[in-house]
Amino acid sequence: MTEHSNPFLEPSPLPYRLPLFALIRPEHYREAIETGMREQRRAIEAIATDAAAPTFENTVVALERSSELLRRVLPVFENTSSADSDAAIDALEVEFAPLLSAHHDAIRLDPRLYARLAELQGALDELGLDAESAELLDKYHRTATLAGAALDETQRSELTALNTRLSELTTAFQQHLLADANDLALHLTDPDDLSGLDEGRRSAAREAAIARDLDGWLITLVLPTGQPPLASLERDAVRDRLLAASRSRGCRGGDHDTRSTLLEIVRLRARRAALLGFDNHAAAVTVDETAGTPEAVSELLDRLVPAATANARREALALADQAVAEGRRPIEASDWALLSEAVRRERYAVDLDEMRPYLEFDRVLTRGVFRAAELLYGLTIVERTDLVGYHPETRVFEVSEEDGTPVGLYLLDLYTRDSKRGGAWMSSLVEQSTLEGTLPVVVNNMNVARPAAGEPTLLTLDETETLFHEFGHALHGLLSDVVHPSMSGTNVYRDFVELPSQVNELWVLRPEVLGEYAVHHETGERMPQQLVDRLLASRTFNEGFSTTEYLAAAVLDQAWHRLSPAEADAVTDVADFEHRALAAAGLNDPLVPPRYSSTYFAHVFAGGYDAGYYSYIWSEVPGADLMAWFEANGGATRENGARYRAEILAPGGSRDPRESIRRLLGREPDIAALLERRGLA
Repeated sequence: MTEHSNPFLEPSPLPYRLPLFALIRPEHYREAIETGMREQRRAIEAIATDAAAPTFENTVVALERSSELLRRVLPVFENTSSADSDAAIDALEVEFAPLLSAHHDAIRLDPRLYARLAELQGALDELGLDAESAELLDKYHRTATLAGAALDETQRSELTALNTRLSELTTAFQQHLLADANDLALHLTDPDDLSGLDEGRRSAAREAAIARDLDGWLITLVLPTGQPPLASLERDAVRDRLLAASRSRGCRGGDHDTRSTLLEIVRLRARRAALLGFDNHAAAVTVDETAGTPEAVSELLDRLVPAATANARREALALADQAVAEGRRPIEASDWALLSEAVRRERYAVDLDEMRPYLEFDRVLTRGVFRAAELLYGLTIVERTDLVGYHPETRVFEVSEEDGTPVGLYLLDLYTRDSKRGGAWMSSLVEQSTLEGTLPVVVNNMNVARPAAGEPTLLTLDETETLFHEFGHALHGLLSDVVHPSMSGTNVYRDFVELPSQVNELWVLRPEVLGEYAVHHETGERMPQQLVDRLLASRTFNEGFSTTEYLAAAVLDQAWHRLSPAEADAVTDVADFEHRALAAAGLNDPLVPPRYSSTYFAHVFAGGYDAGYYSYIWSEVPGADLMAWFEANGGATRENGARYRAEILAPGGSRDPRESIRRLLGREPDIAALLERRGLA
């Protein structure tokens, strides 16, 4: 392949079909996406006009094979637009979002394809399909039905117009949010304003300022409301400014205000749900999740709110006492993190900042995250410095079985930058599939502040947990063992997809893993056992706050998406709607703002978790039960890992996850484990 040819038009010659990142230019995306859509349209037309009676092979398998080029280019483009965007990529995203939406609708809503799928689904018992193939057929038919394939031509046209506009709006929301978050980074020039920050955070803030040619220091914003430096900054006014910046994202007026965008999104989603025959968007979403109905979601959230808020109120009283003892002002929201760390130190003799020297990133990764995967699954993970990622900071690792059998590639992009959206996530660049002969290539993105050159990257405990969490998603993709790419890895119900990532957090503090990675980066001493014991004793500390801020965001998501079209049209004031929704749920505590407020709630207005942010706590019910199962059966053993891999990770979307959970536990999951882990029992 020459440097001038399009690297997407043929399968990559690199190991595991890793994309040829060194050769990819923005114009290659345009050509590959346009060509891929044309090729898929031709393939779909051939399927739809096939004179032969529909079979699994000539319809379902043919559909799986119809998008080979798009499967190569779209995951790479989507990852680039999230992790390393620029003006050219942003422009392409704006241009192609509506085109791709219309393209996918043309397939899902094609009445000829739907007739073939319906005929096969009706004869399912006579087809003699294996379990995965039967599940795939059902998935195609169910997806088309819920997408509106059974509507008449006029309704399908209206639906396509709604979907096209929604694709434009969600793209705009993400781009406006990134721009506003970058603009709101807190610029400090007085060194006294950094009082309380350790040298690592000061160094990272200085590097962020240098990257923008600024004097002083720059504290960039992470996606949630709570910003990590709030736990350390001593000056009240600086903390107030930082929290105010975080909470004002998307609601300051100007070019990057997201309020009108999110209101239109809500209205169009409500209209689309009504067109599809549902009362609201939440009903349209949950019907194809394990929850089944918005009422089931509300039942779980409503059950947790009273205990969580009661814990948060008790925590607030302790923080108020601490503020008095320190001679501080009456507690405000920007004080919570700072005071809670003071109470943690006093009550449990645990200082989370003192843990950072023991959490040097490379050791956490190799002797913690990778070591747990070795103990459980026998995996060997080795860095491939000869392979190039999509950004100079991206690292590439090869994953193999214990006997050397190739598993896939794992890419890690750790550091924050202005071209990367907030948060942490996993993406699949190549999906495992025996049908296509592909092994997985997955990527984890995080937003850790980069230290100055030559200084170590010392993680916080929260960042360490996030790294384990996201690698849990990566394992779901890497250890997939299915035939069809649509069933691979994380192509599962959204309210199940968080389970493998949550379960992988268990290993952060398990002794067989912690003892390997928690080593002081300068002295080489292991983290003192008494510190570990005190940390374990404090694990439910501040969980009232954490659970309440999460539940507030989940309730907001449901409130927006349980509106009828008329109700959605009547909402004109985002802040007022948010206040009323939180008050109605008993979650309007000014000291505990939602983890995400509406104007920067990227999960639900740009990230595919619309009416689905509840998924984290929903999947934590069986997830916590599975953690208890691991602990009751000896922890990170190969036997436990083999069972968990076979029942939870390997099947991907080829089996109902509720069946997988029952197979492993031998029963239905019990909420008791979740209540205990969150201190709600």
